[in-house]
Amino acid sequence: MENGILKAEGSLRFFALVFLVLTACLVRLDTQTKFIIISERKATYKDMKAFVIFVTVEFAAAGFHFLQLSKCLIIASVGGKTTGSCPNLAWLSFFLDQIVTYVSFGTFSAATQASVLAISGESQLEWTKLCDRYTRFCYQIGGALFCGLVSLVVMAVITSISSFNLFRLYSHKHFLILKGR
Repeated sequence: MENGILKAEGSLRFFALVFLVLTACLVRLDTQTKFIIISERKATYKDMKAFVIFVTVEFAAAGFHFLQLSKCLIIASVGGKTTGSCPNLAWLSFFLDQIVTYVSFGTFSAATQASVLAISGESQLEWTKLCDRYTRFCYQIGGALFCGLVSLVVMAVITSISSFNLFRLYSHKHFLILKGR
């Protein structure tokens, strides 16, 4: 059973890695240039700080999942037990998965809010609707946010596997007492 969980975790980490890199690249490489009134104006991800932070966090999360995927591959290649056999490593993996997932969710939410403001504008603050002028830019950001949502769902499942690997080490009869080996 441990080998099946390890394969599932490795596969999910690979998919999370792919979608995180895809999200970050779509946002990072998205630009559109328009001639507005008397000058040329270029829209990039740097125009909104939420996107800059979003790209940074997505690349960092991808790096984390790459390291965790490497750990899964090493454990599978030597035929050893998963990190679930060591409580300290299981706790570390659990906390890191939680942190990466929640930070990614927070930056995804901020980027989504920035996108909503780009679509609708805010008349009281005199922010204009950017997506009326830069439609291709906005569509690509929307696609990137969809990929980001998929990566969040995958990371939530990975976090569930991580918590399973941790809490299966403990007795179901006694609070936080390790099972006998």
